[in-house]
Amino acid sequence: MRFLWILILILIAAVILVSQVFFTVGETNQAIVLQFGEPIRTVRNPGLHTKLPFIQNLIILEKRILSSDAPPQEYLTTDKKRLVVDHVTRWRIEDPLLFFQAVGTEAGARARLDDIVFSELREELAKVDFVEVISRDRENIMERVAGSAEEKAREFGIDIVDVRVKRADLPVEVEQSVYLRMQAERQRESSLFRAEGEEQAAILRAQADRERTVILAEGYAEAQALRGEGEALAIKIYAGALEQDPEFYAFTRRLDAYKITLKDGDSIVIPVDSDFFRYLTSSAVVAEEPAGEAGE
Repeated sequence: MRFLWILILILIAAVILVSQVFFTVGETNQAIVLQFGEPIRTVRNPGLHTKLPFIQNLIILEKRILSSDAPPQEYLTTDKKRLVVDHVTRWRIEDPLLFFQAVGTEAGARARLDDIVFSELREELAKVDFVEVISRDRENIMERVAGSAEEKAREFGIDIVDVRVKRADLPVEVEQSVYLRMQAERQRESSLFRAEGEEQAAILRAQADRERTVILAEGYAEAQALRGEGEALAIKIYAGALEQDPEFYAFTRRLDAYKITLKDGDSIVIPVDSDFFRYLTSSAVVAEEPAGEAGE
């Protein structure tokens, strides 16, 4: 039984010793071996590695590209325009030993990087106008910022991949005045367009009214001419009918007058010798019949 306990203790000690001697580094990591807190070597190749047990320990660092998303800061352009820029920096640990000695951790590295990029961005934006920052020239500006920031970041074992602007806005107090100015400008343009439209509409209405007046006048003149021609033709026809049978013509004209004058239910009192109603009185008809027969 005692031998069994000794064997178990030996196995436990062996496992602890092996875990203290051997360590692995992944594909996405790199390590620094410390001895009594002092870095003595770096391990960048993935795989199984060894160290002295108990007196040496490890610091694992990222090998992949990291990002630093700094808070927005206000800058001043060369044309005295205030601008709030929100940028992001992508970087990697190029020299693990120098990185550990200079900044220690990723949090410390981000703080240093933000200070460097803030400084370079402020210096670069002070050389350009506001319009250049919000145009395609912004890419060139950020490339210059990344290049100058990378030179300073190398002192901390850091390689800056790029610096990008996520957003560039005006300060809140300036933004409102700009919106109001833009609104006033758009209202001015809309009023101008509306006035021009009303002017064009008035011109078109005047042209349409003039054309309408001309068309109506020409139509009226043509109608009067046609009416005159019709009346002349009617008079000619009436004259021809009168020449052929004056009595029959007078009779038909008198019947038309009766139709216009007399209505259903009318009661009239007429003298016997009335010329207008002579075709309605029997005495006139009787009186005329002998004359007609005598003429025959």
